[in-house]
Amino acid sequence: MYIDRLVATNFRNFSHLSVNLHSHLNVFIGHNGSGKSSIVEALHLLGFGRSFRSNKLTSCIKHGEAQFSVYVESVKYPSSVESKIKVGIGKSKLGEIQSQIDGDHRHRLNDLVKLFPVQLFTPQSTDLILGSPKDRRRFLDWGVFHVEHRFEMINRNFKIALRNRNALLKQQNVGHTELAIWDDKFAEFGSSIDNYRQQYLQSFKPIFKDIQGKFLKGFTVEIEYNKGWKGSDSLLDALAAKLNYDAVVKLTTVGPHKADLKFKVDGKDAAEVLSRGQLRMLVAALLLAQTATFNKKKNEQTIFLLDDIGAELDEEKRALFLEELHKTNSQIVVTSIDEQQLAFTKKYENKKMFHVEHGSVREE
Repeated sequence: MYIDRLVATNFRNFSHLSVNLHSHLNVFIGHNGSGKSSIVEALHLLGFGRSFRSNKLTSCIKHGEAQFSVYVESVKYPSSVESKIKVGIGKSKLGEIQSQIDGDHRHRLNDLVKLFPVQLFTPQSTDLILGSPKDRRRFLDWGVFHVEHRFEMINRNFKIALRNRNALLKQQNVGHTELAIWDDKFAEFGSSIDNYRQQYLQSFKPIFKDIQGKFLKGFTVEIEYNKGWKGSDSLLDALAAKLNYDAVVKLTTVGPHKADLKFKVDGKDAAEVLSRGQLRMLVAALLLAQTATFNKKKNEQTIFLLDDIGAELDEEKRALFLEELHKTNSQIVVTSIDEQQLAFTKKYENKKMFHVEHGSVREE
């Protein structure tokens, strides 16, 4: 699927934005503060249901307005006859986030997110390596969510079990019988999540190995997966072993919600071995590998967003990143403050160029 047309109203510094995108490469040039990152943010909302710039969606509402809306027309493919769907997302200052698909507002946000496999690379993307385990779990679960249709339901049920188990642990003199009910559900759904993650990593790792060889010459990065409890134990046994400790801290301390990915170079943490620039390329390789894994499993393409690419990568690495991305047939949206930073894109015929100035967009 690719986005054919983007429309946003009262979003950041745009009163009204309407852009017809190319199915392959879209380049947005503009000074800092012009609004180019807001275009990326609007597209990101469709793929994640949240902003990558703020924890509060109300901050996306244009100053002085009561609500924002983002609407797209998307073309589904491969298909003998191209068919379009219309989806939108909106938020008022006081209300909940609203999503709709083809005019139907009854859909959950995850129904919309499923339609848009979006990847994002920004100057903050090294948080995937340097940030918290939560960042790495999100990365891993993005891949599982988009290729395993049952994962969403299982993950939702696991979170319910986790929430209820934690609530019981916070009570005084909780009974073991009552806790055991949620232990069984927690272990059932948690073990399924772990199985899905491990199956996904089996298909992801060889693809990543091939790509990282192009991005980090002279280094071999190994990915280690910590599932969140002792490897030789069942999750139910791990819960039992930690019960007394969990009762003291009043939280569940083992399970897939504690999982993590570690990136190692010669047995050492990649963050200790690689330079800042090399870490950026490692993240680029990880995102590309995830895109390629998705393409292989689903026979579909992703929407890949690169915000302010010139701030993080030199010209050679920018060109390599775009070249490898182009091979995936993804729809690419890239922003930069200077057209010269993306001069190498002149060789690509299937593209559109845009200039962004003070909340307005002009297509070349």
